[in-house]
Amino acid sequence: MKSGHVVTRVAEQQWHAMEGDRVVGRGDTSRRPDGRTFLSVDAWHGTVFDRLAEAMLTDLPKPLYTLVDETDLDLTSRWQRAGFTTWRREWEYVVPTTSVPVPPPPGVTMLTFGEAAHDPLRELDLVIRAEVEAGPGWHEMPAEVLPGPVPLDPSKYAVAAQGDAYLGLVRLGPVPRRPRIGLIAVRSDARRRGIARALLTHVLAALHRDGVESASAEVKESNDAALRLFEGLGARRASSNLELVLR
Repeated sequence: MKSGHVVTRVAEQQWHAMEGDRVVGRGDTSRRPDGRTFLSVDAWHGTVFDRLAEAMLTDLPKPLYTLVDETDLDLTSRWQRAGFTTWRREWEYVVPTTSVPVPPPPGVTMLTFGEAAHDPLRELDLVIRAEVEAGPGWHEMPAEVLPGPVPLDPSKYAVAAQGDAYLGLVRLGPVPRRPRIGLIAVRSDARRRGIARALLTHVLAALHRDGVESASAEVKESNDAALRLFEGLGARRASSNLELVLR
């Protein structure tokens, strides 16, 4: 790298690579809700990328993570050159909204967006969070699933209910091009009854009535149940992301 290139930590979470008085590369970190630190580097030239990555890895405690589009072979190889290895793969699916709604189990009803009451929704949220902590852990969850209680907006949730008890939920996140299915979760004592499939088809049908042709969802490669659920509804793989780690 040119001797005129200098990397400086300009803030707690930001590094700059300078050539004279010109910024030629930037490095940033972000801390996920589960406590993990993710890195990103924006640099046109590989040597600048390498220098920024080296400085950040020197300054920061490990483990460290980054997320790359698997088709971006150049970026993936740069992180691998810095010592990162693949931690997990997530498939991004495009899910058509034309699926025929699946009837819920007897006694279970579907509440569409905005129909769920806040208190039982909060109770279900707390139950699911406790099950995550006792089971797979927060590092296996989508990034936006926070590990502590947060304000709930019932307008973003569809819910499966049995009497006054809420058994499962789907959270939908609006994005510019198509809605994103951010989370599907069913209480452990209510699983294997077809509730997740009924909930998802209920949500897709509601979107279709609103004129939405498809939604998106990200599914971990090793989550066989989720893969079968989405692919059984005609979802197609659009892309994949790799989560890389340096330990």
